[in-house]
Amino acid sequence: MNNSKNLRRNFLSMATVVLAVAMTLTACAPPAAAPAAKPAEAAKATEAPAAASEGGGKTVTFWSRDGFQQIVNPVIEAWNKAHKDQIKPTFIPGDQFVQKFSTALAGGDVPDLVAVDLIYVPAYSAAGQMTDITDLAKSLPFFDKLSPSHVRLGSYDGKVYALPFNAEGSVLIYNKNLFKKAGLDPEKPPTTWDEMYQAAKKVTALGDGNYGFYFSGACAGCNAFTFLPYIWASGGDVISEDGKSATVASSKPVKDALEFYKKMWDEKLIPESAKADSGSDFFNTFTSGKIGMVGTGAFGIATMKKDHPDIEFGISPLPGKDGKSSSFAGGDCIGIPKGSKNVKEAFEFLTFFLNEDVQVENLAKAGGLPLRLDLVDNKYSKADPRYITVANAMFKEGRTPYLLPYNEIFNDGNGPWLAMIQKAVFDGKVDEAIADGQEAFTKILTSK
Repeated sequence: MNNSKNLRRNFLSMATVVLAVAMTLTACAPPAAAPAAKPAEAAKATEAPAAASEGGGKTVTFWSRDGFQQIVNPVIEAWNKAHKDQIKPTFIPGDQFVQKFSTALAGGDVPDLVAVDLIYVPAYSAAGQMTDITDLAKSLPFFDKLSPSHVRLGSYDGKVYALPFNAEGSVLIYNKNLFKKAGLDPEKPPTTWDEMYQAAKKVTALGDGNYGFYFSGACAGCNAFTFLPYIWASGGDVISEDGKSATVASSKPVKDALEFYKKMWDEKLIPESAKADSGSDFFNTFTSGKIGMVGTGAFGIATMKKDHPDIEFGISPLPGKDGKSSSFAGGDCIGIPKGSKNVKEAFEFLTFFLNEDVQVENLAKAGGLPLRLDLVDNKYSKADPRYITVANAMFKEGRTPYLLPYNEIFNDGNGPWLAMIQKAVFDGKVDEAIADGQEAFTKILTSK
């Protein structure tokens, strides 16, 4: 284990980076029913006033990324109507959140509750910036039903510091209309890389601007969300289980996955525009009706149903080379920062948020994923089993890298993860890309 000095250094180097909007929309994309604000609308944080407290109730402050505002506000309103203690939320633009929260931590003026991208929770916990809620969390009757990846990322050194707040699982979305035109069975999505390749070839052969596959080639976070699962599903990884060493060069599935993407790029089964896409068209290209397959999350289902009802689409797990599947379990965790003056009241609201009624009638109804495995099969998901496909992918096959310098490796647009993918796929230098990646990953993971 790193010593305290090194943990804090890793934490500070990560927490002071302002996240790119593209990463915000991928590693833990919000449900489509709660779209992230447009740039012009997200210039500053917005505060929703709490209802007037009665009988001496306390005001519990709560910070969240603005992409969740439409989902969370009704829950807060319901709570405030029924309780003396009032929740006062502040919604912060996603690309400003880490910097603002880190500044609050440094200044000692923290909110009572905070919902933060789950990939950052280990660093905050390691730096002693979050409240230990182990006993409270484990007393919940549904604790063992909560999203495993969220609980794992919300824990540090055997203690629990945060619980699930929002969930996403990466999956493959495919255009059934194009599959039909290409002579493919629209009810049989690809389950191996070769099946994906063959389907991509047939869709591209349709011409008229159609392409078989798409990915955002200049977006680091997007490719953590949608490319890592291909490696995991094939039995490989780029980071050791304990998050301390790089396995880029020693894991054959890493090379196989890079060559798989390179093959589709070389054969022009992916549009040229993918190379420069930093995430702005991460999902937009699929909505054009000209892309056969792309990696996405649950948010894609609601978007397609609401805005593109003319496109018939299917959802399938992201396949491994030979038939297994995996998913990136993304989203946010919610916890209580160290220094909160209302720990008891904050946890009471957290418990309320995780109860069955809120999870089903707010999250599931709005097109989000429940945070509890026992609620995956609900009346809303049963009406559209595609949600069940995503939820099962996240709960049963989902993984999330657990490491302190996550941002430097996976989300930095100038970092080694994206550089490796680009050099291998676009420049065709797979072996060199892997060697460079191994060296750069190792340098970050062992930096003092």
